[in-house]
Amino acid sequence: MAKTKSKPPSPFAGRWRITSMSAWDQDFVDEEEEGYFEFDGEGSGEFHFGYVHGSMDCRPGTREGKPALECTWDGNDEMDPAQGRGWAVASGDELHGMIVFHSGDESEFRATRKGR
Repeated sequence: MAKTKSKPPSPFAGRWRITSMSAWDQDFVDEEEEGYFEFDGEGSGEFHFGYVHGSMDCRPGTREGKPALECTWDGNDEMDPAQGRGWAVASGDELHGMIVFHSGDESEFRATRKGR
């Protein structure tokens, strides 16, 4: 059996607190619970802000020489089905990117690391 190469730890793994979104104020972001993105470091993740919750399928890459993820997501918005795409760039304990609803809203976001 061939040995698999061990991967370096993902700079995205862990929970990230959403600190701002361009489309919604912080009161909305934290409406049901503290808004977050969470990545498992293996290509999956989830997020919650306002009344929106989703599961993500992510692929690693780079943007402007920094670690980045491109993701698609599936979830709900006020219990209605929702899906979309997004991207994120990590720089130390800061994360920024964009989340897009299929045929709908989009928002830039910023987040800080809460834990791994």
